[in-house]
Amino acid sequence: MPEKIITAPTSEPVTLAEAKAQLRVTNSYEDALIASLIVAARDLCEAETGRALMPQTWELSLNCFSDEMCLQHVPVASITSIKYTDADGAEQTLASTEYVLDTSSNWKSRVVLAVGKSWPQIYSGINNVRIRYVAGYPNASAVPQSLKQWMLLQISHWFRNRESVSMNGAGAKLEFVDNLLNAYRIYNL
Repeated sequence: MPEKIITAPTSEPVTLAEAKAQLRVTNSYEDALIASLIVAARDLCEAETGRALMPQTWELSLNCFSDEMCLQHVPVASITSIKYTDADGAEQTLASTEYVLDTSSNWKSRVVLAVGKSWPQIYSGINNVRIRYVAGYPNASAVPQSLKQWMLLQISHWFRNRESVSMNGAGAKLEFVDNLLNAYRIYNL
């Protein structure tokens, strides 16, 4: 099930001003560095939790339709399109009346067949079904505060410990801070 990002987030859950306040930085000399740390912290938070924090578009490729097609990034806001390669080898777009997006769980979103419908016949091969969807919280204020606090602590840690290795252990990872993520982690079995 290859999944690729189509459109990256255009904004971050933590603003430059919030990060600078956490760091107690009042000048603008290191704004570019701090902005890059914000992006890196969001990327790591998303990787650690399996969640999309800000709106972003993803595409899941499958070999065929199935009873339940799980989307890997939550929360899912909407399905942009479901395209498939028909039995003749032509690309088609599935009508939105043919499927249902189930977002009732905080841990998984899935696409299922609508009642009384059936999946179309598809071409024999790989990546014949492509589900494009928007995942992420609608805006920064909707992102859980625990996730934003984890990002701020990670940014602060990276800002203060700029080297990958420290003789006194100051650059070591702060494991207890990761507990902020535990309630939001998605475990794929």
